[in-house]
Amino acid sequence: MYTIAALYQFTRFDDPAALKPALLDLCLAQDVKGSLLLAKEGINGTIAGPRRGIDTVLAHIKSLPGCDGLEWKEATAEQAPFGKMKVRLKKEIVTMGQPDVDPRATVGHYVEPGEWNDLIRSDDVVVIDTRNDYEVAIGTFEGALDPKTESFREFPKWWEENKDRFHNKRVAMFCTGGIRCEKSTNYLLSQGVEDVYHLKGGILRYLEEMPEDNSTWQGECFVFDNRVSVGHGLAEGPHELCHGCRRPILPADKARPEFEAGVSCHQCRDTTSDADKARFRERQKQIQLARERGELS
Repeated sequence: MYTIAALYQFTRFDDPAALKPALLDLCLAQDVKGSLLLAKEGINGTIAGPRRGIDTVLAHIKSLPGCDGLEWKEATAEQAPFGKMKVRLKKEIVTMGQPDVDPRATVGHYVEPGEWNDLIRSDDVVVIDTRNDYEVAIGTFEGALDPKTESFREFPKWWEENKDRFHNKRVAMFCTGGIRCEKSTNYLLSQGVEDVYHLKGGILRYLEEMPEDNSTWQGECFVFDNRVSVGHGLAEGPHELCHGCRRPILPADKARPEFEAGVSCHQCRDTTSDADKARFRERQKQIQLARERGELS
């Protein structure tokens, strides 16, 4: 079994580039794979590997400046969720494009999973899903608003255009693991919204802790690894990934005429160019040849 750890920490890294080599080398030495982002505002990512390797890498991250209180969410998988290890330098560990947003200063009220249902069912609460449209499409909380954003960078514009709808309402927000809400709640507070709440630990912690019989979650939760989606108890869901657009599809979608393995699905067939499709077909051909040579499982 592979141990999967999803983590983030907002802290101040004066020189994130200096942290990259040791972190990458340690992950490789411990057979840990996945993706970690480093920026001046902190660290974010998901890694997977043997239990001992994950523990070693997490201990190293906790030793970084301001990361001693690091929290993370764990799951397990029978197959490797990632094929390689990447440590990348970014301007933001989750891109919102708002330079004045600083979750280290203040955020909304954290709501434990056990208290979330009562909050979102209150008449004076509006519930907003801060994730991207393709994530919302396969699952969300009952009654939640979908901003239909293609990226988190679009959220401030959506809020500005829709904020008058929520006058005299308390605002509750949620995302996959909690990181986007750290920024979105700080942003709303800076816009003068007084009562802002967010689900502590995100959807993943809710699905891990909340019994399905008492749940207000509907559908599956998209995750950014080879599991593609998870449900209650963080059990792997039925979704697969279209390698043309990186969006989730169901096994039945592969029978649709728009589907071509490694190239397109019904969500992207008309949005990618012929040149893109030719490139994807060549990539798929090389993957198949590697499998035939026994280089890929």
